[in-house]
Amino acid sequence: MNKIELIAAVAEEAGMTKVDARKAIDAVLEVSKKELKKGGKIALVGFGTMGVINRPARQGRNPRTGKTIKIAAKKVVRFKPAANILK
Repeated sequence: MNKIELIAAVAEEAGMTKVDARKAIDAVLEVSKKELKKGGKIALVGFGTMGVINRPARQGRNPRTGKTIKIAAKKVVRFKPAANILK
């Protein structure tokens, strides 16, 4: 499902216009980005939890040449789905 399909589905489910659904989804995404940039966590009961983790620097291999390369440390977003999301 892409963003346009999500907007249409939310509009239908909530009984609102697509314009209002787009505004709501854009607002949720913007607030989520800001929270994650601060290093915060977002927990949606029944859906899952998103948070930022630090991935340490590590050694890797270039698959084409086989040479060892250094992969820099970075921050990544991790999503952990709720236990009952697929039931």
